[in-house]
Amino acid sequence: MKEFLAREFYHNTVIDWGISLLIILGAVIVGKMIYWIFGNVIKKITSKTKTKIDDIIVDMIEEPVVLALTIIGLWFGLHRLDFPEGWNEWMGKVYHILIAINITWLVARLVDAVIEEYIVPLAKKTESDFDDQIIPVIRKGLKTTIWALGIIVAMNNAGYDVTALIAGLGIGGIALAMAAKDSVSNVFGGLMVFTDKPFKVGDRIKINGFDGTISEVGLRTSRMITLEGRLVTIPNSQFTGYMVENVSAEPTRKVKLNLGLTYDMTAEQMEKGIELLKEIGANNKDVNNEYLVSFNAFGDFSLGILFIYYIKKDSDILDTQTAMNLEILKKFGENGLEMAFPTQTIYHKKDD
Repeated sequence: MKEFLAREFYHNTVIDWGISLLIILGAVIVGKMIYWIFGNVIKKITSKTKTKIDDIIVDMIEEPVVLALTIIGLWFGLHRLDFPEGWNEWMGKVYHILIAINITWLVARLVDAVIEEYIVPLAKKTESDFDDQIIPVIRKGLKTTIWALGIIVAMNNAGYDVTALIAGLGIGGIALAMAAKDSVSNVFGGLMVFTDKPFKVGDRIKINGFDGTISEVGLRTSRMITLEGRLVTIPNSQFTGYMVENVSAEPTRKVKLNLGLTYDMTAEQMEKGIELLKEIGANNKDVNNEYLVSFNAFGDFSLGILFIYYIKKDSDILDTQTAMNLEILKKFGENGLEMAFPTQTIYHKKDD
């Protein structure tokens, strides 16, 4: 047994390998114990305090702490062994990278948790939709920035030339920006939507031949549900290159009717028709009191009456139009006002 334990494998004895393995396993076990203590003891203590910041800190650091202990165990477990010089240098770089990534993970978790716990609830209480739309963008941007800085620090601690790397990324970024100019214009279009607010989620708009309701506004694209029920993904650059008609923003819906009565109507009957239209407009609760009625035309086969009315913003457009048209048909029929249709009267002169 002693001979086996004293046998060397890769410049280290079996017993040295075993001790290192026990150190690593011990670090993992200690990490699991600390994780259990965090979940069953410390969290119960912090839950009784008035502030939530301690709950957030405890919840966010428990997993990075376990990872940190595991990294420490790996360091002590492997550092006591004999390896070739190149291996030691390589493992040192790996340790530095792991430590920097672990710290970056911790910072990213803390920042994201603070935004989720404090910033998002505040945004939901405001009446504006702008903060609800921009906060997810800022949230993703902060996480990306933190991880980018963490990776740069990790590479720098590992001994890599970060200056050359950043310079290379700058040149590559220029080339990427040239290749992705459409994506950049879409991002600027998204920022324009967030700042100028030509529409918001839930608004019905018309743009570039599409008519529908906006279901989602993103940083690069927005989504519309058309009147046919189809999903359309619109690049945000379209909102800067085309005119956007916000149908939902209209104060009222204008309806223009051209009614034609037959030529055998008397002047009194025409006056009666105008009076009836005014009564119909006044009696409908979904129509504003800004309707217009005019005897406006002597047509080819009819006497024209122009009727313009405005449906209120919160009223159902189709139901209101239906109610108005049915009432017109009913009242005109009761009063003998006959609607005209295309007819032609031919007079024939009889020779003597």
